[in-house]
Formats: sequence, C-alpha cells, structure tokens
Amino acid sequence: KIGLGYWPPLLFVGIRFVAVAIALSPFLRPLPRGKLLQVAALSVTLGVLHFGMIFWGMEKVDAATAAIAVQIQVPFAALLAAIVFKETLHWRRILGIVIAFLGVMLIAGQPRFAGELGSLALIVAAACVWATANIQIKLLGDDIEVFNLNGWVALLAAPQTLIVSWLTESGQMEAIRNAGWEAWGVIAYQAAFVTVMGYGVWYRMMRRFPINQVMPFTLLVPVFGVISGVVLLGD
Repeated sequence: KIGLGYWPPLLFVGIRFVAVAIALSPFLRPLPRGKLLQVAALSVTLGVLHFGMIFWGMEKVDAATAAIAVQIQVPFAALLAAIVFKETLHWRRILGIVIAFLGVMLIAGQPRFAGELGSLALIVAAACVWATANIQIKLLGDDIEVFNLNGWVALLAAPQTLIVSWLTESGQMEAIRNAGWEAWGVIAYQAAFVTVMGYGVWYRMMRRFPINQVMPFTLLVPVFGVISGVVLLGD
C-alpha cells in the first residue's frame, strides 16, 4: 500500500519481479524437460494476473480490508483441490467456505464501498487466480528446486508485466526518476522478504502437504494485515 503511493501498480509488480530475477539469478538452472510451458503458465497466473489485479485493486481499497477480502482464496483453493485432486471436503470445511463467501458479501455491502466495488472485485478475482496458481504449483511436482522455480517465474513474469504496464498505465518514467529511498525500499522488501523468502517457503509447503491442509495458514494474513494497516497507515 505504501509502494502504491510511489509506483503505478503494474510497474510496481514488474520492477518487483526484475529485482527477484536478479536476486535469484545464481540459482537459475535449466528446467526439466516438458516443464517450461507449465512454469510459463504459472508466471501468467501468479505473476501477471494475481499480482497485477491485487495491486491494482489496492490502489483504492485500504490495506486492512484487502487483507481480509483476499482470504476468499482459501475457499476457492479448497473447492479446486476437491475437484482436481479429489481432496475430501468435510462438513466443517463446507460450512467455513459458506461463511467466508458471506463475509466477503458483508464487506462489499458496506456503504463506503459504494463507488469502489470494482477495486474490491479485482482483489477477489486476484484471490481466485491465486488459488488456481496453487493448483498449478501442486501439478508441477517436486523436481524443480524452489529458488529455481521462483527465479524462473520472476524472469518470465517481469517482461509480461512491464509490457502490460506500458500499454495500460502512464507516468512510469516520472515514477522511476522521482523514486526515493522509501520507494526503492518497498521494492527491496517485496522482492527479498515477500517473494524470495515467503514464496520460497510456500512453494515447499504446497509440494509437501495437501492443499486443504496448507491453505488455512493464510488466514493469518488478516491478523497481520489489519494490525499493520491500523498501526502504520491509520486504517
């Protein structure tokens, strides 16, 4: 949210992936035979669509609300896992899915979102895409080392996102020229801690455990997201 005060959303995402690709370049290795197309598809869903839509939506939605709304990714992933991997949905999970969808409807019905439902819809759509990306990660198997996978996704997603930014946004060069330490610091944090460390752990967990067992841990995001939004941004 702080970074969106300095960068156009898609430019922000594109530069973030450039930074990740550079940081992980020492770990890049040729992909196993037949995996390039799958990784390229993952770079589209996870890189361009998910991050593009969520950053675009967060321009006009406060960070705390975004942290809550994006959790619709958990029931989306549970439903997809049940369809693709035949994972069992017990009645408690079904009840949780129903409550989650009702919760997002409750958020969307608040008067303050009357003119920003499009932005909230982008965040929900990004959550749906992220759930799909997790199915793709599971289908990739475990024969690609985590840093190598992360690096390839960033390498493939960076030019795609920057091209979409060039086609749909304005003020990119001005943003780069005027960027100070805080703007670049946000990029560094997003690249090093969120993508390299956070997603590195996430990829490993998605391979090792059933999706319906791992996804609920993302429900900790609102805890940190809401507190951070209130303390740091005055939400």
